[in-house]
Amino acid sequence: MRNGTANEAANPADRPRTVLISGASVAGPALAYWLARYGYRPTVIEVAPALRGGGFAVDFRGEVHTSVLERMGLLDEIGRRATGGGSPMSFIDAEGRQLTALPPEFAGGELEILRSDLSRILFDHSLRAPADETGSATRATSASTTYLFGDTITSLTESDDGVHVTFERAPARTFDLVVGADGLHSTVRRLAFGPERDFVSHLGYYVAGWDLPADATDLGARPVGYSEPGRLVTVGRTPRRAHDPGYTGETFCVFASDQELSYDRRDPNAQKKAIAEAYTGCGWRTPELIDTLWAADDLYFDSISRVDVPHWSTGRIVLLGDAAYGATVGGMGTGSALVGAYVLAGELALAAGDHRTAFARYEQQLRPYVTPCQEGGRGTGEFLAPATQEAIDARNAALNDPATVRAMLDQGTTLSTGISLPDYAALAAP
Repeated sequence: MRNGTANEAANPADRPRTVLISGASVAGPALAYWLARYGYRPTVIEVAPALRGGGFAVDFRGEVHTSVLERMGLLDEIGRRATGGGSPMSFIDAEGRQLTALPPEFAGGELEILRSDLSRILFDHSLRAPADETGSATRATSASTTYLFGDTITSLTESDDGVHVTFERAPARTFDLVVGADGLHSTVRRLAFGPERDFVSHLGYYVAGWDLPADATDLGARPVGYSEPGRLVTVGRTPRRAHDPGYTGETFCVFASDQELSYDRRDPNAQKKAIAEAYTGCGWRTPELIDTLWAADDLYFDSISRVDVPHWSTGRIVLLGDAAYGATVGGMGTGSALVGAYVLAGELALAAGDHRTAFARYEQQLRPYVTPCQEGGRGTGEFLAPATQEAIDARNAALNDPATVRAMLDQGTTLSTGISLPDYAALAAP
């Protein structure tokens, strides 16, 4: 295959060469990197006008996650850009007195990095040419990979020879394969598999996060979390961002909602109103914190939900990452996305482009691994924002018990290492 990393198929015309990947967060660029190594020509399309920013952190746990980063040649670079691990956070009462502490490794795993930093690293690694402006969308191209920002897929029509794709802005094209790596609210999944309601289950909680404004006084000076039944607010500062202009900290909130909220996901004001209503009457300094929400221009807001798709592929179209097996938070989604990208590209290389065989092997390998990881998402809301004061007290007591904390951490490591990864580059080599 191209770039000297894997063997060229005996008859290249017999296997797919072009792949459209929807989503440029984590799974999409990682898959583009591996596919380019194996001789494919990936195109990554992203609805956002540029790589997404935001200062929230993601983490990696265990040797499976780190081995994929190492095989990508990224382990050292990510280590240099790491946050230094999660910050210890105190759970406090309404007067600010500490009740218990969340150890840094609980939130930060073994290796923690800002999502925006990880996204940029993956993008740069998959693309070795500068971006340039093309019309109303931004196009970045290397010898084998193209990124198209500010656009989205509007239809997918499969034939014997490929998938005909129409876009909101770009001219229509036909690709050999299409990959939906576009998250919980996947456009590819909706177009090719069916409506979101058939695959996404609301787990009873919502999560929100935003940066504090530059004049936020001392709100973020101390990393703390305050809980009331069904509601959590946390605030603090990430050391990695200490020198960012105007940075004073960020907040992260989780609140319970038995019913799915009705709001426009593309309307930040509607989202802010929903968050503010959820925290009406909340104690401690929560009103001050919510006041900072109105000026936020980097709001993240979504339900804690779980994605279950009976089959991850249909014909020439396949799902990856949160689009296939997401759990919003607590489900090791970032590590699972990188592992999934590695396995999907590797199986395509081993199958010499036979997508039917590759997609089946990809799901067979990965589903037993990611399904237990997803279960973490189910418990995240209940842990962070317990429904009753008794449950809050029980959580705090558990966090004050070192043996219980160690057992929780060990369980996370066990889940993250529950797969044996083939060395695809070696297997596909001459």
